[in-house]
Amino acid sequence: MTPRGQISDDGGPADGPDVGAAQQPAKGPSLTVAAVARRLGVAPATLRTWDRRYGLGPSGRSAGSHRRYTGDDVARLLVMRGLTIEGVAPVDAAQAALEADVSRIDPWGDVPHLSGSTSGSTSGSTSGSTGGSSPTGDDAPDVAAQDRPAGGAPQGRGARAAEPAEATPRRPLLRAVQGGAGQRGSAGPEPAGHASPGRLDVPMTFAAPAGATVSDIVDAAIAYDERACDELLRIGPEIDPGVWWPNLVEPAFRRLRERTVLAGPGEDPAVLLANATLHALRRSAREREDAAVAAGAPPANHPSRMRKIVLIFAAPEERLPLAAHALAAAIAARGGTARIVTGPANTHRSLEIVTMVRPAAVVAVSSLPRPELDVVDATHAANPDLPIFVGMSHDAAEVDIPLAANVLRVRSFTGLLHEVLAIAG
Repeated sequence: MTPRGQISDDGGPADGPDVGAAQQPAKGPSLTVAAVARRLGVAPATLRTWDRRYGLGPSGRSAGSHRRYTGDDVARLLVMRGLTIEGVAPVDAAQAALEADVSRIDPWGDVPHLSGSTSGSTSGSTSGSTGGSSPTGDDAPDVAAQDRPAGGAPQGRGARAAEPAEATPRRPLLRAVQGGAGQRGSAGPEPAGHASPGRLDVPMTFAAPAGATVSDIVDAAIAYDERACDELLRIGPEIDPGVWWPNLVEPAFRRLRERTVLAGPGEDPAVLLANATLHALRRSAREREDAAVAAGAPPANHPSRMRKIVLIFAAPEERLPLAAHALAAAIAARGGTARIVTGPANTHRSLEIVTMVRPAAVVAVSSLPRPELDVVDATHAANPDLPIFVGMSHDAAEVDIPLAANVLRVRSFTGLLHEVLAIAG
């Protein structure tokens, strides 16, 4: 029997509770799953996943033997939530939450930063696009050259906790998290026993091909050098699409939009870069799929791969939803299954697709200032228990999002990826 406070070798909850801990008095009232979900700003399904996978569940009981969250339970969840927002891998965040000294945490107020989890502190949200934050200097850093500091914790970031409870639930605005070589926000190996059917166990530790920079990509696009763009954007098995997009590709698009170009007939640098991006994502997905099947995984259309499929919708007016394609590739790289809904899809047709596919989660992604979000409202009304994530950086359309525990607005690409993987990973 493994004592409470440890995660077993397979990444799941430890066997058996700590009886001594169970006898300790709880802090304050005990809460239902829905109440804690509102407190943390996550979907109830996320809490159930954390309970089942990591042992971060309710320890209290009320009349009728209903399990309820005590103050200590909420405190541990606040630690878990804060660390995952900072980009820490869920299994590592859960271990830290189980080992945390929750006597130092007020579960009903502001949560102090825990020493030893991360260094430094931050407050508020960092504005950024749905694709995640990018460097604001002359060029993006060579993310592949960044090493994890001693101790394994990313430097310069604090363990930001969830907002305190209010009369009206608020959706959290998640900070964009930089990724890089060996950083905990990058994809790491899954615990044994929890590997997804389509996952190939190849460590993904880099954001870009060796030597590729944002300036190189922009220059190749302006020169209309298709071969150079393809090589600079190539996603090898060691490259994480979930880091590649916000740290390399999206900054290149932003830089390109700032450049005035005298193009020749039939030339559009932005179109060239978009085509190279889609080609890189398509080639990477095909190569990973072929390698996984060759290693014994079931094919992509196997029922075991479709049980937790994620449907990704783009705003109807979004001409080319590249962030949606990058998100689908990042999910697939972790063994998940995602499909982007393309072509004409009015509200009625979108609901038909959701009913037919029965996804584990629905995601709406947009980089527009005020996207049309009718599909979010209609999907939630027809499927109130279905987790829905809205990835958008602009705040103007937030009033159009249903205020519900199962509907979560996420500001950054990295945060959106982590939230989706908590449900369908």
